[in-house]
Amino acid sequence: MSVLVYIESEQGKFKKAAFEAASYGKAVADAMGSSLVALTFNTEDASELGAYGVEKVLNTNSVADFNAKIYADIIKQAAEKEVASVVVLSSSADSRYIAPLLSVGLKAGYASNVVAAPSSLEPFVVKRSAFTNKAFCNTEISTAIKIVGVSNNSFGLVENKTTAQLENFSPSIAPSSTKVTSVDKASDKVTIADADIVVSAGRGLKGPENWGLIEDLADVLGAATACSKPVSDLGWRPHSEHVGQTGKPVATNLYIAIGISGAIQHLAGINSSKIKVVINTDPEAPFFKAADYGIVGDAFDVVPELIEKLKVFKAQNA
Repeated sequence: MSVLVYIESEQGKFKKAAFEAASYGKAVADAMGSSLVALTFNTEDASELGAYGVEKVLNTNSVADFNAKIYADIIKQAAEKEVASVVVLSSSADSRYIAPLLSVGLKAGYASNVVAAPSSLEPFVVKRSAFTNKAFCNTEISTAIKIVGVSNNSFGLVENKTTAQLENFSPSIAPSSTKVTSVDKASDKVTIADADIVVSAGRGLKGPENWGLIEDLADVLGAATACSKPVSDLGWRPHSEHVGQTGKPVATNLYIAIGISGAIQHLAGINSSKIKVVINTDPEAPFFKAADYGIVGDAFDVVPELIEKLKVFKAQNA
């Protein structure tokens, strides 16, 4: 018996969420007294995974582009090969697409939005966020094989150093009914999915020509940039940057909202972020009720001063 964790990567580099999934998998494996095995795609060096307790890495170079059905089938084969009783995924868009397909293939129960290690193994009970992160629930998975989707930035990265042994894995791949013709990749320095900090803005920026202000603040903080739905609908920013319940949900350590009033859909999508800061000229903006810190002021006055203060702070602590 083992615990299998699916490790996501981008252009050969592991995503932060992958290390969090590995940390979670190690906690489960230790509690069960079993080994932790990772599955990677198109990876040449898996040594980083050893820092998080992964003992064996199955690597396959069988597919070049992401295909949820094929990925789910390969993970299923890996789980069967390693006799995995628990399969751990992240909560990325790709993993949420894979999980239901994998659940059917393995006849396994799937718990999404898991925020803590199992409170019990027999029965297998996990804590999950619910109602757009306004509550928690304890869910029992009663199937022989369990699939756990770890909520981003919930369990954290826990180092548990060991030596990861790399093993080539050659699964059988059935023909696919879909074909990838092209892939457009975001050019951001930091992606929203992997960011610890997100700087987001709304219509308060008055136009796309002012977005340099947001990018400058993001550069200083090492953050990803994002926007509200109206901004992406207006074409000021690409839809890939739209965060919220109807866009990309975020669970960052710090979320800075600039010129965003705080529609309920937006707040629901960013509610898992640990610290929320809002900058807005309207003291009655709904976002202030959800924020940990708020600044009532014009973004064009506040943000440049904030950037300068951060530059001075970083220079003094370099």
